[in-house]
Amino acid sequence: MRRRPNHIWVRGDLARDRVAALRALETPPPLAPVVNGHRRLRGPYTIGGALLRAIVPAALERSPGLVADHDIEIRAVAPSLRPLVPARRQTIEARLPEDERILVPAPRRTLRIANGIAELVRDHLAGPRTLLADNLHEADPADRELLGVLARRVPDLTLALGSAEPAWEGMRPVEARPLDGPPDDYLASDCTSDDPRAYRAYLSLTAEERARRHDLRAAELGAGAESAESALGAVPYHLEHGGDPDAATRALWAAVDHCVAEGFLHAVVELGSRGLRLCEPGSEPWWRFVHRTATALAGLGRREQAQELYDQARRVSVDPVVHAAAAYGTAMLDARERDPARRDLPRARAWINEAIAISTLLPDRRERAFKLGFDQNGRALVELREGRLDAALGLVESALDLARCDLPPDAHSQHRMVLHANRAQLLARLGRRREALADFDAAIGIDPAFPDHYLDRGNLLLEMGRTEAALADYETAMRVSPPLPEAYYNRAELRLAAGDLDGARADLGHVLDLDPGWLDAYVNRAGILEMLGEHEAARRDVEAGLALDPGNAHLHGVLGQLETAAGRYAEAGLAFDAALAADAGLASAWANRATLRFATGDAPGAVEDLTRAIELGEDAALYFNRATALDALGRRVEALLDLRRALALAPGDPDVRAALERHEKES
Repeated sequence: MRRRPNHIWVRGDLARDRVAALRALETPPPLAPVVNGHRRLRGPYTIGGALLRAIVPAALERSPGLVADHDIEIRAVAPSLRPLVPARRQTIEARLPEDERILVPAPRRTLRIANGIAELVRDHLAGPRTLLADNLHEADPADRELLGVLARRVPDLTLALGSAEPAWEGMRPVEARPLDGPPDDYLASDCTSDDPRAYRAYLSLTAEERARRHDLRAAELGAGAESAESALGAVPYHLEHGGDPDAATRALWAAVDHCVAEGFLHAVVELGSRGLRLCEPGSEPWWRFVHRTATALAGLGRREQAQELYDQARRVSVDPVVHAAAAYGTAMLDARERDPARRDLPRARAWINEAIAISTLLPDRRERAFKLGFDQNGRALVELREGRLDAALGLVESALDLARCDLPPDAHSQHRMVLHANRAQLLARLGRRREALADFDAAIGIDPAFPDHYLDRGNLLLEMGRTEAALADYETAMRVSPPLPEAYYNRAELRLAAGDLDGARADLGHVLDLDPGWLDAYVNRAGILEMLGEHEAARRDVEAGLALDPGNAHLHGVLGQLETAAGRYAEAGLAFDAALAADAGLASAWANRATLRFATGDAPGAVEDLTRAIELGEDAALYFNRATALDALGRRVEALLDLRRALALAPGDPDVRAALERHEKES
């Protein structure tokens, strides 16, 4: 992760020493006092929430439109600000009962939120300021991700961060000087103090007194101005160590439920695991914690831990609903695995069949319709992974029939939305574009604030040649979501296809601002920069992309073009060879290596490479270039045939027509 060199990392073993060092730094004016970033205080965005509470009231006075533009991010990161920041963009999720909320945001949602907060801070600051925060080693991954984005995207903000860990790359390290002082109050620190004397004093209290003080502190925090954030951190922690286990369980569940809805998956895992320890195995609350925690673990790619929770549920419970859901979850560990080498689709099929078999037997008609439809939709994914699109489509249509016939019209709207969107995807892949478009329309009609379906519908519209409608969908996705790199990437591809190189370049630049790890954005922007003649900038993108994927064929192909343009023919040949070794089906690499070979006097090699490129896909330019190489070899009849084919493919090309007329006269 790249960071500006003005950011400062204060390392020390004790928070007291680090905080003193942070306060003594000569930096631009701080936005707020030193923030204790321990996730146990205010949950996954302990630092982010403090930052927003410091700037949003002033931003509301100075530029309320800016605040409104970032309502989703503010309300997610700092729930206590929700009374000040109304929801301008809100999906149907907020209006659904718990048993109808079936979507869990992907881990990338926190990156979208972080980018939105960074843009808010960047546009609000009127000059250099500093954010001071300690306890980075105890911060939630969401907060650490946010700090990385702030460091990269907000030039007027200096970060001064304290931690017991070594400094992040690119930050100026400062060592905190050990100080003397009285011990901390462990409970007053909400049990985040790292002072061993404070912890010993806490342990010297009787168990009853500790529990009493924890309960008092929980009540105090619950009545405070930041109670919404404390409910994600300190309140459940104090209640866990207080005298009312049921209250602790309820608090942890409320925190888990909030974090699931917002996509704070690391926090879900931590809070859910703590909730499990308070519940009787096999009880209804225990299963709810198992289900949410396993789902979050799966979303984070921690398959083995998710699998163990599902196995534990099977060992403990005899509830058919639990077994059906555990079977479904286990099947999805394989079906949703992105790496084909790690998928076991026969195993996934066995588990999803078990889920369907159990759900078919559920006695309640409505519960059966929902759960069976849900499981059939899961099996459709397995069928899709195995290449059986018609079977997958039949399963999704069966699930839609169940919803239509056996569920009340106003029930499970999110479930219906997902089914319509999934059927649209399958219909599109089967070439039934008009039907697919109708299903995307239905999904968007159910939840007009859900951004992903605009992206999918936009892609379909682009395939149908409806570029203006596709553009409108991409830009709607941008408006209804926190910063969404996928939307800018898709718009870049649309602009590139339309020949708008500058527009495509700008969009790809924004994609890389939002996500510096987006490999395809480097690939495409490098190609655009090469076409624009900005070779040094293109080379920087190639180098950045190859650092992410050293064997990327497209990037080696662009590198070959750059080396050719620079006259470094040997290096160009090696780059093209590397591109073709990585992907022998890359027509552009064959064509560009042909150009290199012809330029270096190897006309036979150029003909061979152009022939291979033509086999991969006919193009007038390829035939024209092969005709040139054939002509140089004296193979004029073959050259003439190539020029005629080039003209058939591009009848309006004046260069092709002129070359053909010249050859026909000379023949």
